[in-house]
Amino acid sequence: MSTLEARHLIKDFRLRSGFKTTTLHAVKDVSFTLEAGKTIALVGESGSGKSTIARMLMKLETPTSGEILLDGAPSGTHGGALARYRSDVQMVFQDPFASLNPFHTIIHHLDRPLRIHHPKLSSAEVRAQALDLLERVRLSPAESFAERRPHELSGGQRQRIAIARALAPGARFIVADEPVSMLDVSIRLGVLNLLADLQREENLGVLYITHDLATARHFSDEILVMYRGDIVERGPADEVILNPQHDYTKTLLGAAPDPENMGRLRDEVRAELAARP
Repeated sequence: MSTLEARHLIKDFRLRSGFKTTTLHAVKDVSFTLEAGKTIALVGESGSGKSTIARMLMKLETPTSGEILLDGAPSGTHGGALARYRSDVQMVFQDPFASLNPFHTIIHHLDRPLRIHHPKLSSAEVRAQALDLLERVRLSPAESFAERRPHELSGGQRQRIAIARALAPGARFIVADEPVSMLDVSIRLGVLNLLADLQREENLGVLYITHDLATARHFSDEILVMYRGDIVERGPADEVILNPQHDYTKTLLGAAPDPENMGRLRDEVRAELAARP
């Protein structure tokens, strides 16, 4: 079974203020294994180290210590080995508009990774695969989206393009860093359902980075709770949510909106407004 493994990852940043230098311990000895066909949710507040882990997995940051393994072997760090790693591990960024070039068409965003990672494909084959990617992310008919530019699409459609671009090299693992936080609430569910469908249909491993415990529970097999660079709790999604052990996990759950309480509050507000003269 294909696996992406983080083993004892540590990341320190040197910070300088005037003549004083301090060390920020962003990630402290984090380990986990993501299997193909599974979803792990990495949950925590802003500044907990979630995105730093994502950047290390994507080779955008070099770990201070520790290693990243793909199928049990050390991941590539340069040249052909790095190119092969990046074809297997791709990222979906938080802001779908900022991650797409506004000057290029949608087909261009899919054409480039296909040509880079599959240089033997003909132009006709590249276009055919790009159109197939659009269909796979539920943008149909594909031809009607191919020549548009990002500003002509909704936020949800742009994020689907970003997912299609991540799939273009033939990715087996997707790192999704807050993939729906920049989208309207009404379209978040559709994008998350798409990721869940792709995970099942194409046996993808998905690292879902979020601060939303509700979606973490429903769209992941395992939850890792991160606090100040440490994994403070981990386990099956339902177990972590329904029976939290760490005080920080309990705090996160306590801060999450309760649909029943929100509904009760809405009814009270409506009743008060109706009673006003």
